[in-house]
Amino acid sequence: MEKRWVKASVCNDDTVTKITEALNIDRSLAQILVQRNICSFDEAKDFFRPDLNHLHDPFLMKDMDIAIQRIDDALAGHEKILIYGDYDVDGTTSVALAFSFFSQLTENIEYYIPDRYLEGYGISTAGIDYAHQNGFTLIIALDCGIKSVDKIDYANQLGIDFIICDHHLPGAEIPAAVAVLDPKREDCGYPFKELAGCGIGFKLAQAYSQKHHLPKENFLQYLDLVMISIAADIVPIVGENRILAYYGLKKLNTNPCEGLRALMEVSGKKENYTIMDVVFTLGPRINAAGRIDHAKHAVAMLLCQEDGNALEQSEIINLKNTERKAFDQDITREALALIGDSEILINKKTTVVFNENWHKGVIGIVASRLTETYYRPTIVLTKSNGHVAGSCRSVIGFDLYEALSGCSHLLDQYGGHKFAAGLTMQEHNVDAFADKFEEIVSASITSEQLTPMIKIDAEIELSQIDGKFYRILAQMGPFGPENLAPVFVTHQVYLDKPAMTVGANHLKINIKQQNSPIFEGIAFGLAEFQNLLQPKVPFSVCYTIEENVWRDKKRLQLNIKGIKVN
Repeated sequence: MEKRWVKASVCNDDTVTKITEALNIDRSLAQILVQRNICSFDEAKDFFRPDLNHLHDPFLMKDMDIAIQRIDDALAGHEKILIYGDYDVDGTTSVALAFSFFSQLTENIEYYIPDRYLEGYGISTAGIDYAHQNGFTLIIALDCGIKSVDKIDYANQLGIDFIICDHHLPGAEIPAAVAVLDPKREDCGYPFKELAGCGIGFKLAQAYSQKHHLPKENFLQYLDLVMISIAADIVPIVGENRILAYYGLKKLNTNPCEGLRALMEVSGKKENYTIMDVVFTLGPRINAAGRIDHAKHAVAMLLCQEDGNALEQSEIINLKNTERKAFDQDITREALALIGDSEILINKKTTVVFNENWHKGVIGIVASRLTETYYRPTIVLTKSNGHVAGSCRSVIGFDLYEALSGCSHLLDQYGGHKFAAGLTMQEHNVDAFADKFEEIVSASITSEQLTPMIKIDAEIELSQIDGKFYRILAQMGPFGPENLAPVFVTHQVYLDKPAMTVGANHLKINIKQQNSPIFEGIAFGLAEFQNLLQPKVPFSVCYTIEENVWRDKKRLQLNIKGIKVN
């Protein structure tokens, strides 16, 4: 699919010059810093040297003092505490963190993860009933609860108090919990709004430690769990999240908790993890537990203290991931065939596909795969518990949630944000919903939004890339949303030797410019360019720069995102 190459906005030349001289770095790197609103020496110093001392005071979060006091009362009164969390990566890491932290202070504590298929997302009536039947009087809910107004009312009737630790947007009414910790509350003055759910749990542990003068290690030991949640939940890696991710990666690569150490071993990658490695290697495995079976297996693994037990639990998780991949591949193949066999579906500006037999646990992954192929707002539907459940994905710049709001009369429930959402409806509404969704999207989506975009940060010559250039570039990480790995464009490059197809559909090329070193590049999914690239014919490439380690030897490699033949 043809992609748009879009250059980042032009920066103020004087500011770029000031940063170039102050830091003694390549002007192109200074330009990237300014594009990311790093415009002074002090801002650059903070950016390049993340510092745990720059984490915000947790008591700046509304209701934090109330939450800590309620926990103190529960511990003093020997009350039973239930740690409750969602079944995805953010939820399970949150539960593991909170349960591990507070179990150091009491034995009257358990954790509860709702069943994805029987209870669904968020606070469930079944979970509250379990707490009531087993004598729990305080529930600490993580990564969910901000919209559970009716469920919290039900718990209050049963004499169960809730502390909600969530990071999703609140609805019109805040639940009547004892404390509601959510930086996205309009009345919350916490300076950083984009913490993951596990990040809120981390701030709770930080606040408790701070009030009771406990060693910082009591909560800093969970930085690897917080980083996993930041990576997998795709929250912006800026501000406080960047500090947490930076130190979390350091911990993962030097001294991870036993569960993560074992999971790294069974995954086949034991060291040198980046955020992207977490996203594609560890995240899917942790998620697979809740998709295929029950997320309590993921929490059990993350809580393991012994090598043998951790390895056993991680192997269970790894097996679930293998099952998940099989479902994912089969359903993706069926969905692509469904679209490919229908001229009507191919020519729409949306994708809505339904099969009552598809596995609900992987339809979100399938929706992402279909979006990669057809690049348009996509919804994958299946049958679940007597109704139709759907997972939705959007494209850059198009507000999916707003489009779903226009179809709300056909839906039982829906929730999410601009780029991803979930929904339920009655089966007899599927066709009407597909038509209405297509009508709403077609009326507002632009042709540009329907074309994939590669955002280019800077134009450079290959000769600019050397060891110092890469060392400074690497210090801009960890990379992720709102701090993506910089993409460079270079024009008038030539093949050093014929291009080669490797794997299923990838291209391996060696390129050079006049007076430049030769650089090896890998272009994933771009094998169709092999016959277009000929010796002595110039072309342009856009790419990120990576360090490739092979048999303990390191060399720079270009990860090529796009090719244009002149």
